[in-house]
Amino acid sequence: MRKKRILLLSEGFGTGHTRAAYGLAEGMKKLYPDIQTRVIELGNFLNPTVGPLILSAYRKTVSVQPRLVGMLYRKQYSKSLNGLTQLALHRIFYTHAAQVIRQLRPDVIICTHPFPNVVVSRLKRHGLEVPLYTLITDYDAHGTWINPEVNQYLVSTPKVSSLLRSRGVHSDRIQVTGIPVHPEFWESCDPGEIRRQFSLKAMPTALIMGGGWGLLFKEEIMNKIAAWSDKIQLIFCMGSNVKLVQKLQDNPRFRHPNIHILGYTPEISKLMDVSDLLVTKPGGMTCTEAMAKGIPMLFAPAIPGQEEENCEYFVQNGFGEVMHSEEVVERWFNQLSSQYKQLEQQRPLRSMLAGHHRYNPEICCRTVAELLSHTVNERPLIAAGRDMSPAT
Repeated sequence: MRKKRILLLSEGFGTGHTRAAYGLAEGMKKLYPDIQTRVIELGNFLNPTVGPLILSAYRKTVSVQPRLVGMLYRKQYSKSLNGLTQLALHRIFYTHAAQVIRQLRPDVIICTHPFPNVVVSRLKRHGLEVPLYTLITDYDAHGTWINPEVNQYLVSTPKVSSLLRSRGVHSDRIQVTGIPVHPEFWESCDPGEIRRQFSLKAMPTALIMGGGWGLLFKEEIMNKIAAWSDKIQLIFCMGSNVKLVQKLQDNPRFRHPNIHILGYTPEISKLMDVSDLLVTKPGGMTCTEAMAKGIPMLFAPAIPGQEEENCEYFVQNGFGEVMHSEEVVERWFNQLSSQYKQLEQQRPLRSMLAGHHRYNPEICCRTVAELLSHTVNERPLIAAGRDMSPAT
């Protein structure tokens, strides 16, 4: 009997979708080493010329005109992608998607972005017989995630489950699993070792993250944070935004021995382990990773759309607060500075308590394994007598 195979399809519109895919893949590998996984950003994989151009345009829009992104999100909130848009996606990006699936022969396909989800749904309408699971990577359910061909939805919260049911998705097709994170966020590392690795001090520490794209907070908020550098160690992680890293490094306000400015780093899990507070955009993945670590959060004002829903969830459940004024920063940083000894004593229990009471990052992996156990070992990719290529 061959090993079970999971194909995870994502897109690079924001880094969270792909991080969720890799988080699930690595979690499956840790818990179920006999299950094979493969993660692909499908659009870039199939169209490496056009894909990055579209992604760059989207990134610029999010940075320069976030209100436009929010307006489009709300306008289409309850709607699936129409047939013409689905056809355009197929023609531009996914012409050879069926061929990729034939070659990899997965037992199940899991999509962590609406675009490949739409494409696989189209293929299923034209003969593909591989189960399709949709992993919604936010704390909301936009209409573009919903397709009748989806066999199972893996969602973050009961609220998202309720939203899906209100739009006609039967409860048997919904599993509340939480958003998966990489296994490195499941446990904590030794703070002393981490501090030596990054040349950090044993003092109150705030981790400031601009997301994978390194989007900057308002200047007055950044200056307010930097003003605490005598009392609080500040770690700025600005993702892939090389220009922003250089800008901060050139700013005299940020030239302090307690300020560390980083670009992209794969060590966010370790940095969270030595941090007492996370200052971040309310992206679904980053906030879920922090929740797994049990670290409190301060949120920059959300980009209109799914970030607003993410922010609402974490604020309502007591994981953090929105930085709607400089006073909020002042209050949190003053508390962090004055209560550091107590926070340091609680650090070893932080991740364990978060997982026990609020969020278990293994649930999504175990749910997928249980669902996969019910699939046929040698499921045919194509129904008898049918072509898997979508009609135009």
